[in-house]
Amino acid sequence: MTAKQHLATAPGPAGTNSARRGGSPASPSARRVWSRKAAARGWLAWWRADRGSVAAEVTLMAPLLILLLVFVAVVIHRGVDARLRVNDAAHQAARAASIERSGPAAVTAARSAAASALAAAGVACQSLGVETATGGLVPGGTVTVTVWCTVDFSDALLLGVADQKRLSATANEPVDTWRSITVNTAGGGR
Repeated sequence: MTAKQHLATAPGPAGTNSARRGGSPASPSARRVWSRKAAARGWLAWWRADRGSVAAEVTLMAPLLILLLVFVAVVIHRGVDARLRVNDAAHQAARAASIERSGPAAVTAARSAAASALAAAGVACQSLGVETATGGLVPGGTVTVTVWCTVDFSDALLLGVADQKRLSATANEPVDTWRSITVNTAGGGR
């Protein structure tokens, strides 16, 4: 069968007179098949005409995605940095308490050391708590200090982060084994 003969017998599109090509009028099922093919060709033409639009969309969205990733990284860094600073403040407070001679002086030194360590590190605590367990400050004993700080994250609410986070850290420090228990402050020497 030649191409001309094939065209003469092929059903035409729906609504055309296929008898003039030499064929019989198209049946309803043949019209449905042809209309599906036409729809597929229409979608294919639309798809081909839309080439390159994904690259343009990615180019426009890339700066926004990068900005969002940088914002997430900054919030995560702030949280990790604050946690490390609170941990460092607990260690400094435990060390300051362990070198004191009395329990009340150790508690005061621990609170002062924790507050100054956090202030020097730039951590702004909404509330700061320091709990000190001196154990009597006996030589060879340990001093345990727990520091907690409530940090403000209200500027990161868009990411679903809580507006406040309570961070805490505990540190232990040994009391010097060879330190003197009593101190002679009366003088009386030469």
